[in-house]
Amino acid sequence: MRAAVVNTFGGPEAVEVVETEVPEPAARQVRIKVAAAALNPVDVGIREGVFGGAGKRIGLGWDVAGTVDATGVASAWSVGDEVVGLHYGMVTPLGSHAEYVVLDADAVALAPRTVDAIHAATLPLNALTAVQALDLLELESGQSLLVTGAAGAVGGFAVQLAARRGISVSGLAREGDEELVRSLGAAEFVASGRGGFDAVLDAAVLGEAALEWVRDGGAYVGVIPQAQPASVRGVRTGAVEVAADGARLAELVGLVDEGVLTLRVAETFALEDAVKAHARLAGGGVRGRVVLVTGS
Repeated sequence: MRAAVVNTFGGPEAVEVVETEVPEPAARQVRIKVAAAALNPVDVGIREGVFGGAGKRIGLGWDVAGTVDATGVASAWSVGDEVVGLHYGMVTPLGSHAEYVVLDADAVALAPRTVDAIHAATLPLNALTAVQALDLLELESGQSLLVTGAAGAVGGFAVQLAARRGISVSGLAREGDEELVRSLGAAEFVASGRGGFDAVLDAAVLGEAALEWVRDGGAYVGVIPQAQPASVRGVRTGAVEVAADGARLAELVGLVDEGVLTLRVAETFALEDAVKAHARLAGGGVRGRVVLVTGS
């Protein structure tokens, strides 16, 4: 099968599409024939060597949408099930940017009924990150939340999910994104920070600047594990480290089918054009996810 990997770190040109063996599922695992897999900023970090692994072949890709192709012992899934899932792993030989991927059975959920595989592939990593970050903030209905990077993938999901919980959401983004951010459910759009919020979900990775916008005794959650700023003024700080969770992913799929969550695709590329896809993401200005499709 074909898979996108890096053998040396660098820019988009470091990505290679290689031939490799089809992986086999072990007990409580499933093999998925990949239809589509989103490209995320974490893939850029892996490609550039941010997470280490020098001297190894490293697979790319965390999100996947496709069809169960084989199952291991004690898997509740059946061949032919259309699913989405999260392949968690910073430095592994294969990721979801491949024709086949093996996931733990409990990292998988039935795919949305109302969207195609290309759109479904944009859901797992970013929506799970958003909902798990909101859980860490422990906000109640009526409290105020500022989401930085509100026009991005994680930020956009966070706005929609928080608004559904009855939280008063403000979205921080570029001025040109105001219409988008308000359409996602933000009660207020801000183009520059201000203080007084009960909490900040810092999807834009602004760090200490965003911390200043939290009221005394409030809460801050970032999206880079263990990289949150130190606490000041009694503000509780933390960072989400996304975890594969098929049950939670199934809830998010349900919200897609209910029309609560919006899935945004910026552009698609064939798997063999993975270098071009990385270059497109590196070019900036992307609203929605770049998605790789297998073409098979």
